[in-house]
Parts: sequence; C-alpha cells; structure tokens
Amino acid sequence: MGCNHDCSNCSENCEERTAFEKEKLNEMSSVKKVIAVISGKGGVGKSMVTSMLAVSMNRIGYHSAILDADITGPSIPKVFGIHEKALGSEFGIIPARTKTGIDLMSINLLLPNDTDPVVWRGPIIAGTVKQFWTEVLWKDVDYMFVDMPPGTGDVPLTVFQSLPIDGVIIVTSPQELVSMIVEKAVNMAKLMDVPILGLVENMAYFKCDQCGKEHYIFGESKAKEAAEKFGIPVFAAIPISPDIASVADKGLMELYEGDWLAPIVSEIEKE
Repeated sequence: MGCNHDCSNCSENCEERTAFEKEKLNEMSSVKKVIAVISGKGGVGKSMVTSMLAVSMNRIGYHSAILDADITGPSIPKVFGIHEKALGSEFGIIPARTKTGIDLMSINLLLPNDTDPVVWRGPIIAGTVKQFWTEVLWKDVDYMFVDMPPGTGDVPLTVFQSLPIDGVIIVTSPQELVSMIVEKAVNMAKLMDVPILGLVENMAYFKCDQCGKEHYIFGESKAKEAAEKFGIPVFAAIPISPDIASVADKGLMELYEGDWLAPIVSEIEKE
C-alpha cells in the first residue's frame, strides 16, 4: 500500500522487492560487463548479431561469452559448430568453449538431442535462465552477451530484473512495421532503466557483386533515423550477405568477415 517502487529506500521484504534483487554469480565466476541483445520481434537476426559481437570483441583481445537466454529457440551452439554437451563438476556447470575461446551456455548443450523441443512453462524457463547465470562457471569474462528471446515477455523481464545488465543492443530490420516494434523494445529498456548502447539494422541492403551498387530490398535504411528519434548513440547496418549465412550454417561464425559492427563495438568498449 502506497509503494513508490523505489526499493533502494525501503526495508520491506515484499514480493516486488524480491523480484528486483540481482542473482549472484557462482563464487568461482567473474563477469565484468553484461550486454543484452534484444529485439521486438523474431526473425530479425538477433542471434546472429549476438554471435558476431562476441566474435568481434574476442578478436580485439577481450574474453567474451554468450548466455543463450532464448530457451525455446536456441541457435547459438549451431552457428559456432558446437555439438558436445556441457560438462558438470562439483563446483558448477562448465560452459562449452569455441575454437577461439568464446564461452557458451545454451539449453541445447544440456538436451539429449539438438532437435528436442523445450515444452516448458514460463516460470521454469525463467528459472533456467537464472541458473545459467548462477550455476555456470564463467571464468574471467570481460564481456558477456545475453541472446534474449524476442519480445518483451517473461524471460526478458527476468533477465533485466535478475542480471546486472550494463546496456542493451537493439536489433531490427528495415520494414516500416518493425520501427513500431523497435519502439516497444526501446521503451522496455527505458522502463528497466538500462542504457541503450546501439541499434543494429540487419538485412539493411544487398550489395551487388557485379556492379558494387547497394540495393535496398526492403526500402531505404531507417537505422539512422530511428537512432536519432530514440536518442540511441550509434547504429550499424548489416547487409544481406550469402557469406554470413554460409559461415553460420556451417558453424563457422568465427570466420565471418566484415566491419559493419565497428561503431557498436567501439561504444561497448566505452562501458
């Protein structure tokens, strides 16, 4: 009764206060920065951008990691060609590690088969995401990227409330409808008081191999316009590229070539 939602100046142990308490890392873990990668809808390439960001930070000397919070639609192990299962010890769960040293944790690393469906209710899924943070041994991680499920539902809310998120990257595509969806993601980040570090517009254009001209298949890019509208510091545009799709399908994401995410990477380094 009469709650002003400011838990910092309140001693009541109510349900809302408990919900906003951050989960503690395993005592043997160390994670310096946590960046959430979000989208207002599915199918815009959020997991691909997450993996590219982790690879980019790894290439410039940081130890990066990915927590795959998309429990019902995990794809992170596939794009890195990881098929072995996560191991356990008396101290916690040992994440998988890619060929170049990126740590990964995904539900597919625990399922008997990669194609087994996860038919769980929301509270169980949210609890699993928390366990990926608290029970996995994240050793000396400089930047952890959280691949969020699309939308603004239960799991994104759990991540924002339970993990110490330092910033978010919003992924979108060029269609006009998506700009409205982006605004939902922006408003959720603001509601949770988390800074928005950048906007990535995926499938922004197609560059012709023959003439070198950029063709805007879905209409002119709106990334700059959206970034200015919502006060987002930087933006990046990723083209429709068969090469990116090829390395992802082959599980060779660490071999992708391109500097499209350079502005986002620079902004992340400031954090």
